[in-house]
Amino acid sequence: MALTLAESAKLSLDMLQRGVIETIISDSPVLDVLPFITVEGNSFKYNQENVLGGAAFYAVDGTWTEATSTFSNKTASLAILGGDADVDNFIQRTRSSLQNQQAIQTQLKAKSVARKFEDTFITGDTGVDANAFDGIRKQVAAGQTISVATNGGPLTLALLDQVMDLILGGKPTLLLMSRRTRRKLKSLLQASAHYVERGENAFGRQVMLYDGVPVEISDFQPDAETQGTDNATSSIYAIHFDEGDGVVGLQNGGLEVLDVGQLQTKDATRVRIRWYVSIAILRDSALARIKGINNA
Repeated sequence: MALTLAESAKLSLDMLQRGVIETIISDSPVLDVLPFITVEGNSFKYNQENVLGGAAFYAVDGTWTEATSTFSNKTASLAILGGDADVDNFIQRTRSSLQNQQAIQTQLKAKSVARKFEDTFITGDTGVDANAFDGIRKQVAAGQTISVATNGGPLTLALLDQVMDLILGGKPTLLLMSRRTRRKLKSLLQASAHYVERGENAFGRQVMLYDGVPVEISDFQPDAETQGTDNATSSIYAIHFDEGDGVVGLQNGGLEVLDVGQLQTKDATRVRIRWYVSIAILRDSALARIKGINNA
């Protein structure tokens, strides 16, 4: 069974690891809800549904026609994400009377890992960085992408309804967008006399809702995408997270916090945060995108 990072933190007996995980998920709206499947080995192979076999009505003693569903074989490879935090022993001893210097550096490194993951989750491209994994911008299916206009155009509520309808089997888990786009969405709702829904996420933080779906912002969703002649457009992603047939995280061994210990070449100690991680889109209709949203 898949677990979210928040659930795995509750199961951890290592207080340092638990603190790092809590720092990571509180710094990312994606990691707050993304379920993770544990992978054996360095990759995950899965079948992505293409076309259902269908069904029909038949006459008595009629001839039945076989129609098998078709699938595409996909493979998601794990990537190595992490970083080291070194703390000079002199600083740790002389300046930790109020705050533990190693704890501070570990927490800051955890934030860096969270931000790198979220950046890659959205814009990751193995053609640009072979050591990373492909993000949702690259993995979203062509039939699940809506272009506002050839050279970009303004967001409308009709477009937002359309992209949500592309998520089959229920509503999206969340709508992911930039701060600029959220401001535009809020102004659209206010202009249409539509009340702005509010709710709370798992951390008790107030979030905006649209048709009951949380509207989450990411500082890693750029407002500088190119759509035709406009190079200042943005995107909205409707995402359904589910370990059975949705967008899911992959990991081997979970997120690890390693006390590397004393270094030989300098008077310092090292903590390493290490994560063998990737994502998979188990069903095309679990992810949809509006692209080409300008600032009009």
